[in-house]
Amino acid sequence: MLPVSVAPNPPADLMPAPTTAAGGAPFFDALFTAASALFVTGLVVVDTLTYWSTFGQIVILALIQLGGLGIMTAASLLGVLVARRLGLRGRLVTGASLGALNLQDLRGVLLGVARTALTVQGAAAVVLAVRFVVTYGYSPGRALWYGVFHGVSAFNNAGFALYSDNLMGFVADPWITLPLAGAVILGGLGFPVILELRRHYRQPSRWTMNTKLVLAGTAVLLVVGTVTVAALEWTNPGTLGPLDVPAKVLAAFFAAVVTRTAGFNSVDVAAMNTQTWFAHDVFMFIGAGPAGTAGGIKITTFAVLLFIIVTEVRGETAVNVFGRRLPRSVHREATTVALLAVAAVMAGTWTLLILTEFTLDQVLFEVISAFATVGLSTGITPLLPDAGQVLLVALMFAGRVGPITIASALALRTRKLLYELPKERPIIG
Repeated sequence: MLPVSVAPNPPADLMPAPTTAAGGAPFFDALFTAASALFVTGLVVVDTLTYWSTFGQIVILALIQLGGLGIMTAASLLGVLVARRLGLRGRLVTGASLGALNLQDLRGVLLGVARTALTVQGAAAVVLAVRFVVTYGYSPGRALWYGVFHGVSAFNNAGFALYSDNLMGFVADPWITLPLAGAVILGGLGFPVILELRRHYRQPSRWTMNTKLVLAGTAVLLVVGTVTVAALEWTNPGTLGPLDVPAKVLAAFFAAVVTRTAGFNSVDVAAMNTQTWFAHDVFMFIGAGPAGTAGGIKITTFAVLLFIIVTEVRGETAVNVFGRRLPRSVHREATTVALLAVAAVMAGTWTLLILTEFTLDQVLFEVISAFATVGLSTGITPLLPDAGQVLLVALMFAGRVGPITIASALALRTRKLLYELPKERPIIG
């Protein structure tokens, strides 16, 4: 028998190095960055531009795309699964929302998600690349890479940027911030809303309740957010103060957009007033639309809770929204998701206060940013101990997967009892 030759293992240096420094990244830095990219959050413990090599940045971009498309696909497919447990009318409405002519045509849903994502990302990348070449003198190759990276990061609401100061250098440039804001908004609307707008954009009467709630909620939060940031930061020398009026309005609008889970920043978040941090906490916690790339408890959950409160205050018995009545099961689902989110934020804040010496407003901001997969930070993320960073990873995972999974599980789980217990009312309030 002839001897069998065994090829030697390839040398380690044939694999492109993910970092610019020798020796690779420490475990916790690599874990945190990978989790932040996969859960499309944007919190960082190292500088994306200087710490990671081009290969490392490509890996981050791939994780962002995988996480964003994966979340949208999973959410849409869960919607199809839920629809199978509904009546005929519910199936038709859900099928129209998800873009599946047949609820069993999962391939069409997947392709619709992919086409939507790639179209928006490509458009944003082209506009950014042209601007980088024409105005900032980038080479075509570098401009295209930067355009693609930030376009993908924006649509997936990830917030990763190839600049050490994120996007602060473009605070007054509408050709950079507005395309990114547009991609962020579209990604945050959610795939069902985007598809329904494509089909019936001239027929608002045919829009589902979900689409109406997401569009109305997005418009209100953008206006309220812009006015809030502008009012609180107008004279702050560390943020909007040095800018002229158009730049202040642009920066305030961009902050209102990205606060609802994108994670970019064109002004220094650490220099903001405490009151602005608290306003950001609220916007981050609400988030954007369901079945999209954004996080938070979602606009629809917040809207349902708001309508429940209004109905109760008015003394009415049924919760009516846009000429439709909300089922009781939706009341329970929204309440459960919101209360579980509050519990996660409270537990995370309490734990991080024990582990660190940072103030409550800093820790609360960090925890909500992680749970809502936003990516904004007051600057304490790299200073957290390993246990604190692991806690943020757990919060990112819970925030990204939890609300969707919980809501779908509640919708799927129906258990009818053959008996009812006697009613009794405790004192509320």
